[in-house]
Amino acid sequence: MSRIFRRSLSSFKRAPQPFPIAEDSAQFAAHLNNVFPSLHFPPELAQRILTHGSHKAAVHGHNGRLSFVGRRVLESYYLLFLHSVARNQNQHDYEYLSSRALNTYLLGEHVAPRWSLGRILRWAPTVSQDVLLAHKNVKKSSAKQPADAELENALTGNPGIVRSVGLYKVMGDAVQSVMGGVYHQFGGSVAHRLFHTRILPHILLPDKAEGVPVEFHHQALAICERMGGVDGNLLVQEPASNRGLSELEIEAVETVQPKRVAAASA
Repeated sequence: MSRIFRRSLSSFKRAPQPFPIAEDSAQFAAHLNNVFPSLHFPPELAQRILTHGSHKAAVHGHNGRLSFVGRRVLESYYLLFLHSVARNQNQHDYEYLSSRALNTYLLGEHVAPRWSLGRILRWAPTVSQDVLLAHKNVKKSSAKQPADAELENALTGNPGIVRSVGLYKVMGDAVQSVMGGVYHQFGGSVAHRLFHTRILPHILLPDKAEGVPVEFHHQALAICERMGGVDGNLLVQEPASNRGLSELEIEAVETVQPKRVAAASA
């Protein structure tokens, strides 16, 4: 057996390397635990959720895979919501409604600031220093204001990064990553409650062309209140007997007692 071949075999026998946890990883878990007090994020998961692929530490793991999962979870819950509310109407284009409300940039602009992600997310702009300096020089004269203080912090830390060069995209990826991480760690029931209480109410955007169409706003707010409101406990599950049939359909993917659901719909 050749030396090269023996070396190749030995590489397969090595135990997989654990995900390296940064010395300050506790701050990532502390941040998410503060934003979602009813949940407890492991430091390793929190660090991955809050590390974008553009950061130098991404070689040790980043949130790309969790963002991928989170996008699909968000879309599934949103489409279930739309279908329940508009099941007797045929004029709605679900694909269009989904892209209009769950656009990554929109999530980065309207949801990420509420979770203070600009304060903690590890990322780096994928533009040259020359571009950064150019934007820094014109920033003071710009009339456009950031969405809130958290995005202002992100802009200050990375001068001149605006929507066109990736700020809202990166923050939107982080929102999706949080959803993917919650789904992975705490399950579909908690992720579903997170969607209806911490995301959907913030993308209604009345009087705007983007976001959730106005005809769905009343039902979205009603479900949010039924689930405890925007500050409700994410771990509390409402008894199936207290839900209406349409809400059972919305929550089909989170059902933990299928026999009771079947009986209720019979």
